[in-house]
Amino acid sequence: MFRLAVAISLLISAVCAVAQNPQSSDSFAVSLAQKSVTALTGGASVADVTLNANVISIYGSDNENGTATLEAKGTNESRVNLSLSSGTRSDVRNVIGGFPAGAWNTNGGKSTAYAGHNCWADAAWFFPALSSLTQAANPSVIFKYIGQEQHGGASVQHIRAFRIVSQDTAGMFQRLSTTDFYLDVNTNLPLAIAVTTHSDKDMNTNIPLEFRFANYQAVSGIMVPFHFQQMLNGGVVLDITVTNAVFNTGLPDSLFTLQ
Repeated sequence: MFRLAVAISLLISAVCAVAQNPQSSDSFAVSLAQKSVTALTGGASVADVTLNANVISIYGSDNENGTATLEAKGTNESRVNLSLSSGTRSDVRNVIGGFPAGAWNTNGGKSTAYAGHNCWADAAWFFPALSSLTQAANPSVIFKYIGQEQHGGASVQHIRAFRIVSQDTAGMFQRLSTTDFYLDVNTNLPLAIAVTTHSDKDMNTNIPLEFRFANYQAVSGIMVPFHFQQMLNGGVVLDITVTNAVFNTGLPDSLFTLQ
């Protein structure tokens, strides 16, 4: 009877463990994520980054030239300031009450909060070294290997990452946080990162959003993509050429809020 009681206890413990963490990462996907981070940083620690850049904003037939400053701290905070011929725009990402959040404004005006369901993708979309790739040891971030394939005309290793949240019984947060990484088969550097975005009032209709990276150059031992594009629904909406990059300058948290 004692042995039976112990067996039942162990079975219950195993079932509870599975219920609490029903998914686990693929070891090969984790290995690829770690190799990619090593390729990006050479093992150096990156706490924050500031990129200065020239930018082309493309919406339909309306193209604008200007400049941009893109800043990120850790994996949860970012700020993008655009200065275009039509005016300025600032976008920030941060964490409020333990959940990812964000806001935007134009011409220094009153800020507008992003819909919460559009804040689960990586904050530092413009800098892969501060992306979910760095979270391979985080048990709440799951990595899956999709396969080797062609993407954007290049041979890549495709891995997928998403977050698991204990109260996410319907898988909503998993879906909203799903991020696809396309790593160069030779260098392990990310050539593209793909997520989905949604309208503020409809979290169930996915709109493809992709970031493509090129012209990696070493700056203080860190690989920086000096050219990248933001693509919405298959079309380029931002084309960015980096002119300068600095790291670990101690960016304050206050930078990542808008009034």
